[in-house]
Order: sequence, then structure tokens, then C-alpha cells
Amino acid sequence: MRPSTLIAGSLLVTGQALAVASPRRRCTSPAQTTTTKDDCKMAPKIFIISMFYPEADIWYDHLPSSGYGDLMAKNISVPGLSPIYPEVHCVTSGEICQVTAGESEINAAASISSLLLSTKFDFTSTYFLLGGIAGVSPKLGTLGTVALSKFAVQVALQYEFDAREIPENLTTGYIGYDDLYPGEYPKEAYGTEVMELNEALRDIAFGFASKAALNDSTDAADYRAKYAPAGEVYNAAIAGPTVVKCDTATSDVYYSGNLLSEAFENTTKVWTNQTDLTYCMSAQEDNAVLQSLMRADLAGLADYSRVILMRTASDFDRPPPGTSAYYHLLLASQGGFTPAVENIYNAGIEIVRGILTSWNATFAAGVKPTNYIGDIFGSLGGEPNFGLGSVFKGEGAKRDGSTYTGYIKRSEFGKRAIKTRRGKTMA
Repeated sequence: MRPSTLIAGSLLVTGQALAVASPRRRCTSPAQTTTTKDDCKMAPKIFIISMFYPEADIWYDHLPSSGYGDLMAKNISVPGLSPIYPEVHCVTSGEICQVTAGESEINAAASISSLLLSTKFDFTSTYFLLGGIAGVSPKLGTLGTVALSKFAVQVALQYEFDAREIPENLTTGYIGYDDLYPGEYPKEAYGTEVMELNEALRDIAFGFASKAALNDSTDAADYRAKYAPAGEVYNAAIAGPTVVKCDTATSDVYYSGNLLSEAFENTTKVWTNQTDLTYCMSAQEDNAVLQSLMRADLAGLADYSRVILMRTASDFDRPPPGTSAYYHLLLASQGGFTPAVENIYNAGIEIVRGILTSWNATFAAGVKPTNYIGDIFGSLGGEPNFGLGSVFKGEGAKRDGSTYTGYIKRSEFGKRAIKTRRGKTMA
């Protein structure tokens, strides 16, 4: 297709001018967000991202009692959202909004990208709270645990061999790209493997969430007790739910069992260049959502430093001693689903309250990161302390459209890598 050029409110495509909507101004008062005229952009202070309906319903049901409003007060259709979750929901003031992205990486990326490109919102000062349920490692948490993450790791983005066909000297069928053995750092990267978040903001959110009274259940308590025979390694599993700092694994595959969980906790440690065990949550959407938000930052549409990743534990990622992985995942009643969903709200509302209460004093200006933030490529600037080094020499990807930059060759052995291309924006 012939390249397009924007000219004074029109889109020139193959020589024909098509009218496009004039840019909306930002709403300057809460009253404007309730007008029937679609003439200004809503600018939420907090935007909650849920993945499927139970995670959303808990907010719809309980937020009105908090005094912060009813998310069903404003329902805004946004083209490109999930067909089964086609609307953004906001309180009357527009300060708090929520969307349901849909489950899995593709649904999440498509929905959140469409949301961020919508002309109905101004997200440049918005804090995004990703709040969903997840599997939990019994080494670092238990059913009902709330985790705030610094890293999200796309653990399944590797070579995979059926475990029945791997050599006897391998511990897993997962091997990094252009590697020969498990546990090595991949010699080639796609860019989404590791997403690092604002640690200073994570720590503030952790402090807020730690004020929450977390829910538990009798069934969850009974099931977590089954991990006691394993000894100290599972001490976190047999305790009650708490708020913790640990990292999230992203995989479309809903995995379960000791071998896969141990392989992916090792992947998380290696890919984030950490010595301590930090993997605790397993989910299906986080890297997709975070990559969409980072690209929106590059486009000047959002601020990636204002993103909080929170997951709550609905099930264990591996079985207790004496239980098969199959029975554990598909037949056992773990009792964690209900408290996990409830704790999304219990912890989440404390984060919402903390941000809104201190908006003028702290959050309007933003929380400056003290660590590297962004992807494995260094797209937002700076040098990641994981991965193969910034492909942009620490400067970040261009944000002004003056150049376009392809991937650089990241390894002389890279089978899919292509060299850097630079040039003028095509007109």
C-alpha cells in the first residue's frame, strides 16, 4: 500500500483525501465528562484493567460502597475492544475507569492497543492498575496472596520439545532461542520477553495494598495444609494470604506441575539477571498489556512509569506432595478462586484510595523511576541490566517520527535477526 500522509485534518491515501476526526480537547472539569456531547477527552486518574468478568464484577459490585462512585455510571464503546467486553466503564467524575481486556495474550494486546489509540481518552497522566487472578508458587505465596511485581516475563517464548523426547541430560524441554541447553540466556530476543516496571511506584503500591484485610476460605486453608509435609521450602504456602513483592510469568499455556513450574521459575531468574528466586505468579496477559502500554508511551499517548501490576493467587502452580499434577489442576478443589477475586478489590481499592488521596501532593507529577523501565530492547531509553543490551545504544527508540528503526542483529548466530535500518520517515 502506498504510504499515507496526514494533512490538516485529512488522511491522504493513494491520492484521495478522507476526513478524519479533529483532535478532541481534554475535559477540563468533571461535569464535562457527563455531557452528551462527545467533544472532549476523558482523562482518568486511575484505569483498572481486568482480564475476564469475575475480575471486573468485583469492582462493579463493591466500588460504589467506597464512596468513589459507580463504574456503571458511564459506559463508553471503544472500537477494537473485545466483542464480549466492548465498553469502558467509568465513574461519573471520570477519575476512575475500567476495561476488561479478555483472556490470553492476543486478546489483551488487541484490546489494550485499541483502548490506547482511542481518541476518547487522554491517558498521559493516568495510572494503570492491572488486577487479575493467577497461579502461585508455593515457595513464595499461597491461595489469596496479593503480589506486586517489578518484572513480567514471557516464559514460554522459547524452543519447546515434548518432555518425552528430550535428551536424558536435559531437565526441561524449554530452551532459549539460539541456545543448545536449558538455563542459558537466549542469544536472540523478540523484545517482549521481559518487561520491567517502575520499582518506586511498585513499592508505594505495596505499602497501600498492605493495609488491606485479605479474604481467605476454609477450603483454601485445608488445601494449603497439604503442602506442610514438604517442609520449609513451602512455608509460604501453608501460611495465610499476605501482600508480597515478587514477579509474574506470562504464558498462553495454562501450565501446572513441578517440572514446568520449576523450569519457568528458573527462566524468570535467568532472563531478569537475578540471583534470588522472584517468580511467584503465573498469568496469561501481562507482557501483552505491558508492551501495549510501553508502545503507547513511545507514541506520547500514555506514561509507562505509571503502571502497576497486581496479581492475586487463585490456585497453586504445582501440586502438594503425593498429588498428581493432573488431579491437582483439573479435579482438586483448591478453594482459592473466591478469595483471590475478592482480594483484587480488597488490595486494589487501597491502591486507588492512596493515589487519589495524595494526587496533588505526589501522583499528579508522577513517581520518578529509580530503576530501568521498559522492555529488553531499551525502547524507552536507558540500559537494561538484563538481556542483550539496548539496541538503541541507551537513547531509546525515536519518538518524534523523524526516523524509523528496525531491529539490529543481536547475535551473529541469530537466525531471525535483521540488521538496523535507518532513514527518513516515508512521505
